[in-house]
Order: sequence, then C-alpha cells, then structure tokens
Amino acid sequence: MSRHVRRRIVAVDADHPGGEARSDALAVEEPLEIRVNGAPFMVTMRTPGHDIELVHGLLAAEGIVARAEDIATARFPRNRFDVLEVRLAEGVAPPHERTRATTTTASCGVCGTPTLDALRQDLPFDVAADDVRVSGATLLRLPGLLREAQRTFSATGGLHGVALFEADGSLLVAREDVGRHNATDKVLGWALMNGRRPARGCLLMVSGRTSFELAQKAALAGVPVLAGVSAPSSLAVDVAEASGVTLAGFVRGDRMNLYAHAKRITLG
Repeated sequence: MSRHVRRRIVAVDADHPGGEARSDALAVEEPLEIRVNGAPFMVTMRTPGHDIELVHGLLAAEGIVARAEDIATARFPRNRFDVLEVRLAEGVAPPHERTRATTTTASCGVCGTPTLDALRQDLPFDVAADDVRVSGATLLRLPGLLREAQRTFSATGGLHGVALFEADGSLLVAREDVGRHNATDKVLGWALMNGRRPARGCLLMVSGRTSFELAQKAALAGVPVLAGVSAPSSLAVDVAEASGVTLAGFVRGDRMNLYAHAKRITLG
C-alpha cells in the first residue's frame, strides 16, 4: 500500500509564469471500513499504512478496549485493504451494546465527551499524578525530531505527523496521516500494542495545531505532556487543565507557550 502517488500537474512560478508540465507527489487518502464482530462500525478516510495500530488507538479512545488483549484479531479480508475486520476477545462488549461517550464527525474523527465533567469521570488513568519532568530544551528539540521522521511529508508536503517520545527526547514511534486524529490513533495504538498505555513519562508531539480531540485522546491514553507546533484551541486548553495534561503550543525555534500544568517543564 503506497502512501503517495504521482500525478501530472501544471506548475506556475516566477521562472515559468506560463506554466510547466511536471510530475508531483501526492499523499494518498483512501477510505477504510472498520467492522467489529462482523458489524459495520465506521468508515474513516486515512492514509494507508499502520491500519492495525489505527484501529487499536481508535477503539481505545472510544472506550471499547482497554488492553491489547481485548482485541482477539484484526485483519484484512483476503486481497482487500479497504476493510479491516476486528474480532473482540470473549467478554468484551461490542460497540452496539455500549452508550457512546463521544461524538463522531467527518472532520475530526472522535471528537470527545460532551462536557469536561464527563471527561474527568471517564479518564481511565490519573494523568495529574504523573510526576515526569521535561527540560524546556528537550521540548524544543521535538519538532525537528518529528520532522526528520516524516518521510512521506518530505515527498508530498501533505501529511500530519505525530510522535511519542521519552522524557529525554528519545523517539519511540512516529506516524503520518492525512488526518491528525488518525496519526494520533496510530501512535497511541502502537502504545497500546506495546505495553505503553498509560503512556507514563512520555511526550506526544503533533505537527500542527492542537485541537480538542487530540487533547482528549492524549488524556485518555495517559499521556502527561502534549505539545504542538501551532496553537491549541481554547477547548484543548480546557481539556488539558481538567485532565492534568501539560499542554505546550507554538513549540518552534527557541520559543514555546505553556498553557496548562507548566510545572512539568523545567526552564532556565
């Protein structure tokens, strides 16, 4: 499954004001139908690759699974890569038997609990109790480390990147996708599959803005520090404050803004 394709385009620039035909690389966006215990669950638009991780992260964010062992199997039907069939372990309630605590839209994937009070009640981990400390210098290194890991972005300029780091800046995993929520689910799905949920002592770095749904996913996965290259939304800050997540924005160059639980970041 290729993550980028090439198309013929007409490029217009200062050297070619009349246009020049050339080849350009585009990030792939394709639908993935997710079925749980034989029943349709949802269709998401994603960049192919790491789809098993995506489903693990998504189902954990939905509260359907809590451990990797809660998913018995996750596989593609023969010769198909647009459908992923998930079979839950015995005793794990399927989605149709649950009351969804989240709202789904096409633009954001899983967009969260209706109120911050509900979010506090739904958190499976005490993120506020995580006593990790991260140096400001380490935090400022993360955008560059994430960018180095974004190979498809280098070819296309068209994908979001998300990465999970140790507190010293060591890269654990990085993933790309056309949807920032998908890239986050892939990273947090990897964490679930590799015994890193809750992600105690870890930092989640995103390549763009930090929205409500990303802050919620981080909190639900037990991530104590969330950082973005661009601005957070007001509701993302509210979620971080309520859940105990340290939230940093505009992390670039030699600057950053700390919006919530700044005590985890050592400065000076």
